[in-house]
Amino acid sequence: MTTYQEHLASLQEIRSLMQRSSRFTALSGLSGIVVGLLALAGVRLIQWFLNQRHTSYQDIYQKPLTQETGTFLATVILVVLVLALSSVLVLTWLKAQKARQSIWHHQGQRWFTTLCLPLAVGGVFCLVLLYHHLLFLLAPSMLIFYGLALIHSSKYTFSDIRYLGMGEIALGLLACFQIEYGLLAWAAGFGGLNILYGILLHYKYERNTSSL
Repeated sequence: MTTYQEHLASLQEIRSLMQRSSRFTALSGLSGIVVGLLALAGVRLIQWFLNQRHTSYQDIYQKPLTQETGTFLATVILVVLVLALSSVLVLTWLKAQKARQSIWHHQGQRWFTTLCLPLAVGGVFCLVLLYHHLLFLLAPSMLIFYGLALIHSSKYTFSDIRYLGMGEIALGLLACFQIEYGLLAWAAGFGGLNILYGILLHYKYERNTSSL
């Protein structure tokens, strides 16, 4: 029985080493939950701001945007983005430290590069939309480019991320046709889907570390 357990432990260790060498497994499911909660908090803050001025999200794309509203929206989005990225990096680093891994090995670099390239292009595209005052397309565009980034980077980490990306793109495309629901789609995509993904990732890969 002892010999069998030793062989089983050896096979599990070999499997873990092979998977670590072929994909980035330090990504934390908890980070998805934190990102989702931050996104929902940002949406709630935007709704509070608009309610204080007796306006709504629909008014943003139907009427000229005031400088005060534009500055507030840009600030909230920027703060949420910075906090989200920081939480992902910190929680991923903590998970890697616990597993005695490096987050900047070959596969980690590939994952980061393939994730950031579509996000960078999407960021520039959103600036173009701002320049041409096409604000009603900002929320859908963010969702679409975020989904593309997830799908593009999924081959270097957990394959489940691909399905999260597909969900983000689907919501973004729907919001392109129903622009009055852009903020709701933004909350569902960056908030709800990220939280759901984080929970699934945690229970599938992190609850039982031997499954990696």
